Amino acid sequence: MTISLSHRLLLGLFILLAPLSAVAQADAPLPDAPEATEPLTLFPHSDTARYFIAGQANIIFQAHGPFHSPYEDVNSLVGRGEYKTSLIGTLYLGLQVFRAPRAATDLILDVESAGGRGISQALGLAGFTNLDVVRNPSLGSKPYIARVQLHQTIGFTSKLVDNPRTPFSLSTKVPERRLEFHIGKMSLPDYVDLNTIGTDSHLQFMNWTVDNNGAWDYAADTRGYTYGIVSEYIDKSWSARYALALMPTVANGIDLDWNLRRASGQNFEFESRHPLLNPKRKTTLRALTFVNHAHMGLYRDAINAFLSGQDPTPNVDAHARFSTVKYGFGLNAEQELTSNLRLFGRFGWNEGAHQSYAYTEVDQTIAVGGDYSGRAFSRPNDKIGLTYVTNAIKHDHQRYLALGGLGFLLGDGKLNYAREDIIESYYNMHTWRGVFYALDAQYVTHPGYNKDRGPVLVESVRMHVDF
Repeated sequence: MTISLSHRLLLGLFILLAPLSAVAQADAPLPDAPEATEPLTLFPHSDTARYFIAGQANIIFQAHGPFHSPYEDVNSLVGRGEYKTSLIGTLYLGLQVFRAPRAATDLILDVESAGGRGISQALGLAGFTNLDVVRNPSLGSKPYIARVQLHQTIGFTSKLVDNPRTPFSLSTKVPERRLEFHIGKMSLPDYVDLNTIGTDSHLQFMNWTVDNNGAWDYAADTRGYTYGIVSEYIDKSWSARYALALMPTVANGIDLDWNLRRASGQNFEFESRHPLLNPKRKTTLRALTFVNHAHMGLYRDAINAFLSGQDPTPNVDAHARFSTVKYGFGLNAEQELTSNLRLFGRFGWNEGAHQSYAYTEVDQTIAVGGDYSGRAFSRPNDKIGLTYVTNAIKHDHQRYLALGGLGFLLGDGKLNYAREDIIESYYNMHTWRGVFYALDAQYVTHPGYNKDRGPVLVESVRMHVDF
């Protein structure tokens, strides 16, 4: 019996994690090791001041060697060896206008600069290897406002619980049952589809379809931001959130459509935090659904126009219509097995008949993985991660690319279809205060869903600084 490469990768992931998972079967959970007392920022931050000032810088160097590539087109991952460096820096500013825990109001302003490049100009991979890369390199590195928001808390109980101070929420004590509103410019993954193991590309995995659900075509401009409102109800062991946001005027565009009657992204997520395996081990389950209305096209319309001679090449943008609907759903889970070992998984699906529009060209995704804390070897702020993700597109999307059509990320001129399989591993090392270094490797088979090309190994070095 022949075993496919994707099945071998899954088997290898299981073999690696199975001995560690067995530890979680013990009756008595391992005690948490004491955390290091050294601050994880270059400069100390007050938890009591009315204002909040912080910053971060993230530098990623990525390279790959030559790989099998019998043909290429303008949207292909380049077959020759190449290397690129990206840099993103963010200044986080916040002010507590009202500090009463049951009616706290925060004003948030973040300024950002994204420079450098991704390999092949961030083209040729649905699961691209660097989440920091802006998908339109012509925008340059000029600083821009990333977020400007009003954050309002409305408490429903006098019982207060601890809350870590973050750039998006400044109160350190909040009501156990509360309603929160975030209104303004934002990135939807700041609040939706979060995962403490696979969300942070600055300290964890780097791949687009690991840190976010690849099939969630969330509302965003080409930098990943939009204007919208997120409302969330938070209770002791569950939460529910709804987000309404602006869609771009064109696929992967920088301009947003402000007419909500014809274009919008609507998202609903339910989150459960009830422990499943052990009452002392955290479990989080999330279910997400989204519906996008935008100026989108159908792949089948573009195919038919090409085959009839109407269009010289398939062009889905030429057949876009206002108020077109694209929908999908996602599942997201994380489970703490021991004090050091955590596992996570994601599943995503969208209808796939309409063009990929705002995030990446994925119609179905499955990701599994985990991380292991350096507490086990006296490095409490170090972490090891390993994940496997497999992405797919629907039949019309496949045929569109096979006939020579271009998406906003993919297009090799033709296509011998196969799922895009990726395995990623990293070691993130804390060196001093807010300075971290990481080594990362991503092995990609069938880049851009093309069986004729690849595989390719992308190697990365990352430096992250929290100020």
